[in-house]
Amino acid sequence: MRPTPPRPDVTRVLVLSLLLPLTLLPARAVAVPRAAAADTGWSLAPAGGGRPSFYAEGAPGTVVRDRVSVTNGGGHPVTVSLAADGVLAAFADPRVLVPARSRAEVPFTVRVSGDRTGTITARDAVGRTRSVPLRLRAGVPALSALTVERVVVRADRITYDIVNRGTTTLSPRLAVRADGVLGPVLDRAPRTLPVRLAPGTRTSLAEPWPDRPALDAVDVRLTVTAPDGTRATAGASARFVPWAAVAGCGGAVLATAAGVTWAAVRRRRGRPSRKCSAPDAPTAVPGNRIRPLSEAGTTTGAPT
Repeated sequence: MRPTPPRPDVTRVLVLSLLLPLTLLPARAVAVPRAAAADTGWSLAPAGGGRPSFYAEGAPGTVVRDRVSVTNGGGHPVTVSLAADGVLAAFADPRVLVPARSRAEVPFTVRVSGDRTGTITARDAVGRTRSVPLRLRAGVPALSALTVERVVVRADRITYDIVNRGTTTLSPRLAVRADGVLGPVLDRAPRTLPVRLAPGTRTSLAEPWPDRPALDAVDVRLTVTAPDGTRATAGASARFVPWAAVAGCGGAVLATAAGVTWAAVRRRRGRPSRKCSAPDAPTAVPGNRIRPLSEAGTTTGAPT
């Protein structure tokens, strides 16, 4: 069977699009040799001989052309009606008159809509049927595509998801690297993960990291690689702080400060208080008379 590339369905009617390639391909009657016509009745088979069934392969939407052969080995004409079951097919002549000792080849088209199995069936006027299997396979190009998502750095591990976004099953390899303030703190070479991812599936994994730094700021990067070299990278950042040690140091500092403050307060309370005394009275100088200000007067002349 010869695949033809998909075409836009301008009529928007699948049956018409399938019949379009058949308008110039009418059924063709071929005389059967007398020796081969000795068998009475009629039969159905793929045209060309040598094929027990029909097989078509192509991208989804591809229209494939083929021929079905109706052989009348009897001495009288036979009329058969052609139909398809399980697949989308259209016949150039859905009703065929086959003369005695003749063979008619009827063109038909089938649209590849996925991996399907159906039949091409012929029925005569008295209800006898013959059928030929037809198998369709949607050929999809092999494509490797994957992503790393949801990377999270936890207490003792790194969790992440791998998603297969291609068309082939993958067994990816993983490499892990983490850089801290002073340089690399984790560098694991690529290794094959114990998983097989079917197309369109997701898996959640964890990478152990029991000896992570106690105090650091790190950038973690995960790289997954498919067998054909296709790779994807994702990362996350984390800050490691030993909160228990910090809390212990903080408590010790607070306790020391409180003790120093209490000692200073107690020392200040135990010191005797200093009282304020009245100023000393002026001392009389011998030979001088001290008079109150009320007795002082104003003199204009020499003292008497």
